Amino acid sequence: MSRFSSASAPVHSISMSVRTTLFALYCLGVMLASSQVLRALLALSSADASASHLVLIPFVSLALVYLRQDVIFSAVDTDGRGLVVIGLGFACLFVLFLSRQAGGQTDFLAAKAGALVMLGLGGFLLLYGRSAFRAALFPLLFLTFMVPIPAILLDGAIRILTVGSGWVVETLFTLTGTPYYRTGFVFELPDLAIEIAKECSGIRSTIGLVLTSLIAGHLYLTSAWTRTLLVGAIVPISILKNGIRIAALALLTLHVDPKYLDGRLHHDGGPLFFVLALALLTPVLALLRRSEASHATLKD
Repeated sequence: MSRFSSASAPVHSISMSVRTTLFALYCLGVMLASSQVLRALLALSSADASASHLVLIPFVSLALVYLRQDVIFSAVDTDGRGLVVIGLGFACLFVLFLSRQAGGQTDFLAAKAGALVMLGLGGFLLLYGRSAFRAALFPLLFLTFMVPIPAILLDGAIRILTVGSGWVVETLFTLTGTPYYRTGFVFELPDLAIEIAKECSGIRSTIGLVLTSLIAGHLYLTSAWTRTLLVGAIVPISILKNGIRIAALALLTLHVDPKYLDGRLHHDGGPLFFVLALALLTPVLALLRRSEASHATLKD
């Protein structure tokens, strides 16, 4: 009986340090082979406000894995299905590099970035196994935010934010007794006219809020529905924050100093109003945590 148990035990086992070294070398090889794509992502992140988060995503994913490393790597194994995912990733890259560019340049780059994410997921699955992959599913899927947002989705989001911000601005002008005449997204005030253009939609801060809410939901909430509600709260909070920012700048320009229209608060005030949005989001998170705690108490 003891001979049978000894014979059936695994003869070879890859240590954790070896797995990590192999994964690091694999990632380095993928990065070197796709350096052109990475340079394009870096350039887009520097030039486009709606893509400024791209370069931070891998570091956030790595930090999330590090925070839960004891759970994620409690059981590791080698899973050959990772080779299938890697093969699909390389196949997608090969087709994309050979094909003529279709659609917008950003959309084509997004397809390439998606293939790179697939290669990363495949390598993790191959070297750490299914159990570790499932435990690390959130930080691994968070890597998909390295993919630039397709133009059609980005334009739709900007449209929603712009329309909502216009409604908030109009409401605030009415509440403050500010006379105005509105034509579309243009507000004509005494000695001043402002337009809620795409650049004023607040899309950059909205993306930042979405990413923040996803991370907060992952760390502090346990159920899918409360996490969904937290992310869903971002749209009205972002619209409210952006409308307050536009109205505040207009009122300060009218009643305090005309320089506010093109001053530091206009160009560099994003972080201040982002903090305002976080302040609005915090009680929502607290309420959802309390709801989960009450639900757990009722179950017990």
